[in-house]
Amino acid sequence: MASIGKIARRSFLFGSLAIVGGVAVGAWYVNKPAPNPLKPGPQDAALNPFVLINADGITLIAPRAEMGQGTHTTWAALLAEELDVTLDQVTVLHGEPAQAYYNSALMGEGLNTKGYDDSSFQHAIAGAMGKIGKVLHLQVTGGSTAMRDGYDRMRVAGAAAREMLKEAASQQLNVNAKELKTEKGTVIAPDGSILPYGDLAMAAAQIDPPKVKLRPQSEWKILGTSVPRVDIPGKSTGTATFGIDTRLPGMKFASVRMSPKRGGMKSFDARDAKELPGVEKIVDMGDGVAVIANNTWLAMQALEAIDIEWADAPYDGSTEEIFAKIEAGFDLEPNSTLRDDGTADTLPEGATEVSAEYRVPFLSHATMEPQNATAWIDGTKLRIWAGNQAPGFTQGACADEAGLDAEDVIVETTLMGGGFGRRGELDFSVLATRVAKAIPGTPVQVTWSREEDMTHDFYRPGAIARMTGGIKDGKAVLLDARVSAPSVTKQAMGRWLGFSPGGPDRAITDSLFNQPYGIENYRVRGYEADTQPPMGFWRSVGASFNGFFSESFVDELALEAGKDPLDFRLGLTRDEWEPAYNVLKAVQEMSGWTGETPDGIGRGVAMVYSFGTPTAIVIEVADIDGDIKMTEAWIAADPGVALDPGIIEAQLFGGMAYGLSAAIGEEITWADGEVEQLNFPDYEPLRIQQMPKVNVRILETQEHIGGIGEVGTPPAAPALANAIFDLNGTRARSLPLNKDFSFFS
Repeated sequence: MASIGKIARRSFLFGSLAIVGGVAVGAWYVNKPAPNPLKPGPQDAALNPFVLINADGITLIAPRAEMGQGTHTTWAALLAEELDVTLDQVTVLHGEPAQAYYNSALMGEGLNTKGYDDSSFQHAIAGAMGKIGKVLHLQVTGGSTAMRDGYDRMRVAGAAAREMLKEAASQQLNVNAKELKTEKGTVIAPDGSILPYGDLAMAAAQIDPPKVKLRPQSEWKILGTSVPRVDIPGKSTGTATFGIDTRLPGMKFASVRMSPKRGGMKSFDARDAKELPGVEKIVDMGDGVAVIANNTWLAMQALEAIDIEWADAPYDGSTEEIFAKIEAGFDLEPNSTLRDDGTADTLPEGATEVSAEYRVPFLSHATMEPQNATAWIDGTKLRIWAGNQAPGFTQGACADEAGLDAEDVIVETTLMGGGFGRRGELDFSVLATRVAKAIPGTPVQVTWSREEDMTHDFYRPGAIARMTGGIKDGKAVLLDARVSAPSVTKQAMGRWLGFSPGGPDRAITDSLFNQPYGIENYRVRGYEADTQPPMGFWRSVGASFNGFFSESFVDELALEAGKDPLDFRLGLTRDEWEPAYNVLKAVQEMSGWTGETPDGIGRGVAMVYSFGTPTAIVIEVADIDGDIKMTEAWIAADPGVALDPGIIEAQLFGGMAYGLSAAIGEEITWADGEVEQLNFPDYEPLRIQQMPKVNVRILETQEHIGGIGEVGTPPAAPALANAIFDLNGTRARSLPLNKDFSFFS
């Protein structure tokens, strides 16, 4: 049985050869269509990997996870628009792991170009890179790629299915297919005869998919409007099934207590736990223990009764040691120099130098639904129920744990109560599989306590930036940025693929090297710090800290230049990239920005380009009896195409809230190799009374479709920090802000 790591290594090399044109067979393998994974029953017709039609209606097999971001709704709308059905005629199910469901946009996101000024050729290269995702089985929800991945694919799937159904009707009626029309799930003949799709589906499935021409945006009926979300009825009535809601006949319940130092377990004494009523089994997990019981709460209580001696952490044991290594990263050779415009080694003659250092902490994902998975080993098969962002990798990792072939593992992807990148990890599913091995034939749900979840996360890395700029005649003439951080990409990809890719780590300087600012001398270098606490992809990844570094420093440059900070940014973007200029103009207009604020009021602005989308935020704060209260916020973003304005607005709102929460009060610290924050009282999120009133405007001026799920997060922290400076004249250069400022609560 080949491990996922070996398969991935071979596939990655093969795909790389295809991209550089090394061998023709490599290109053929990358471009070869993935097989249709659907195995329809006798009354079902699979017209392609995404569309299943039977007498009950139309089912979309959506391979991207629904975790509150509205993906299933918009993918259904993309399909319905071209299939000529109404949205309520489409049922959405999450697809099982299959090569056909690879993410076609994810690999292209990793290209080390600025993105906003990519040529048509560079966009073509990104598309070609995306096909390597098929070889690597990258069925992943992340990187704000769901719409970029599905925008053409779902419309093509719908259009091809429509034409296949028309051809089936043409053959049945002996009428030219061009004379047929489609509407609301039916084919309409010239004489007015109506044939439902369900009556034609079996015949249509025997027809080869044709090449299709997609409808122009001017003819859209569903796309571009705010439609009812397909997941809301179930969530509103309590009938939606999240991972933690899974219930199976005869199911047992378990919880785990793994090494808080990630260094393994020396010994444990479970004699007291075994005596508790309802405890059925204690499982030695190797680097921790699990308790199987007749309910989850009892399992968690029994774990507390077990005495365990843990081995030391394999990484630096304290926050101070970790950040000392991050500081030492600046003494190493740069891992990347992804932008090097002009001459940044010396300050231009006559310019005034501005310099600053910023730092941000490690952060937890803190999903509202704690990590959980249900596993059932029944004979030679394993079934997993889990909210996850990477079902293919989950399948492979659980197969390895169970000693099975991947095809003998069925992964059911449920709704999830928060993902943010955390549920792209494999650990919670693998541990559930390990517990299930102890009780073969019986399904078992493994739910982590909040404390286990918080202390066993894969954290957003901390980082330090050292910035140097130059101002001459009221303009920025130099920006030289250096960022030191450990590599989250190497860690996360190592867990997924079994190996870590080499080369520059884009995440260390993402949204700093590619900010759409026209500065003649502009250099950005990334330094890979030599420290390895557990890290993972966190909502907006490197953009989450580089947005703070970039936009805080640009504010300092504006101050030195004697310019209004919003006007200063308009000057930097005007000739560099118009969509960035447009979102800044939008928030200027929306907020009534004048550059003047009365006493007791402060306003700050930030603009960050991330995941293909420029996003600007203005935040207003007020002094309330010595505390800082956010009163109003204005957001403008330009994703190129607004497929569903209501969902986009919700994502921008939520992304900003996530960023503000982290900026104000969230931080992960270590002592003696263990995370010190255990639960929300130690890692307090933003409260509802702290949220400002939010106004959103969506623009569609850029040529290509951008991401939206994460782009509201990066500008949030700097916009707030800049507003605080406007309020009281104190510059924030580190997060969280509550270490230096008192906030209204």
